[in-house]
Amino acid sequence: MPGAPNRPPETAPEAPPPSPVAEPPEKKVLRRLAPSRIALLLDQWKGAPNSDLTTPFEKAEAAYAAADYPNALSALDLLSVRFAEPRWTTLPEPFRFLRVPIFAPMPPSWNPDNALAPAEREAKRARQFAEEQLALADASVTWAAAHQLEVADLTPRVAEARTIFGTEGASAGFYERIDVVWEGIRARAPLPKSATVRAPPAAAPPPPEVGEA
Repeated sequence: MPGAPNRPPETAPEAPPPSPVAEPPEKKVLRRLAPSRIALLLDQWKGAPNSDLTTPFEKAEAAYAAADYPNALSALDLLSVRFAEPRWTTLPEPFRFLRVPIFAPMPPSWNPDNALAPAEREAKRARQFAEEQLALADASVTWAAAHQLEVADLTPRVAEARTIFGTEGASAGFYERIDVVWEGIRARAPLPKSATVRAPPAAAPPPPEVGEA
């Protein structure tokens, strides 16, 4: 109609982000436990990581085997804090994803994620975690192959997970492939051995008392 104001074309509403895949407690532990095993076997530890690192890992393994998933997660949380301590050599990418996140201090208003709707924020976190899982699975299989572990059946699962992630995102099919990788890694990679802590030398016995003449 002449003289009518221009109206922007109507656009279809954006589709809501996909709902994150539910994470069973045993899978939640496995997806951190298996890559932590490889992280503790990296060459930077020279075959013997400090017991401050292996002790929480061993506790997590024992709790996982006993289906005590809350305690397994607590032990993994402690390990992630230990990984971030400055006394260790920095973990290489992507294994540094296993460290507790260290953020620069900032006011909440500076964090752009706070402006997202809760569903969008959760979907973003789920996608980021899936990206980390894919990178960790790829690096773990690569390390295992370089150290003469049999992982020929796991390499295709990583490739399939990457393809699925590109088309479906962090879907159930994606995690089916990732979990096969973690189960294989946990079954085939050896347990890390901690450095032997030498006991201090025993104190020399006091000299015998000399009686007075």
